[in-house]
Amino acid sequence: MSTFTTADGTDLFYKDWGTGQPVVFSHGWPLNADAWDGQARLVAQHGYRAVAHDRRGHGRSAQTWHGNDMDTYADDLAQLIEALDLRDAVLVGHSTGGGEVARYLGRHGTGRVAKVVLLGAVPPRMLRTEANPDGVPIEAFDGIRAGVAADRSQFYWDLSAPFYGFNREGAVESEGVRRAFWLWSLQAGLHQAHECVKQFSETDFTEDLTRIDVPTLIAHGDDDQIVPVDNAARKSALLVPDATLKIYPGAPHGLVGAYEQEFNADLLAFLSA
Repeated sequence: MSTFTTADGTDLFYKDWGTGQPVVFSHGWPLNADAWDGQARLVAQHGYRAVAHDRRGHGRSAQTWHGNDMDTYADDLAQLIEALDLRDAVLVGHSTGGGEVARYLGRHGTGRVAKVVLLGAVPPRMLRTEANPDGVPIEAFDGIRAGVAADRSQFYWDLSAPFYGFNREGAVESEGVRRAFWLWSLQAGLHQAHECVKQFSETDFTEDLTRIDVPTLIAHGDDDQIVPVDNAARKSALLVPDATLKIYPGAPHGLVGAYEQEFNADLLAFLSA
């Protein structure tokens, strides 16, 4: 396995496929880099270098008690980019990974970055507050924490249905996709997954988004039951100076089937533009 060690001594796993302009993938909660395998292989086949890491506490990376916060996630990403000396990189983040990418750009700038892709991403802020009245109530996130703490195996299995929209009338369910989601989720540490809920739900990425000064594709399904599009992509597109907003009608949070193929085509087009 390919790993590197961060400044605080944490071993992080990453994949490094192909050659060419680097495309760096950041995964959602509570998954790992495997969730990006289809896109990583796709871009590597088209002349790019695909890099995808397991966030600390997730997958094959170390499950540290400390550092389970968005600033550290972003700094880990920065250290990976620097360790591999990646330049002119395209950063691609899904869900929590989109928050990680945004915070990286807010903290470390775009000196090594050419473009950004945010897919179903949590910015600018998920939690409902007085300043964000359209957000998701805190009770929803308390329920996630309770489910993870009480019976995370059953919770992750149940979550996989709305994650991929399989609970919608007429949806064609893939048990294999649900089993993969469940397996990846269980590889995350209990404490680390629990702590990450606060990070993806309560972090305010507004200032991070305003600092993105490179072309950015913001893509989101309008039937996303996990990260509602109106409180996420539509607001983010107003904050990023050079943003292109792409809404997939009927698409869920985790893209599968025709929705995934459409995103793949958009990703390749954006990379080559």
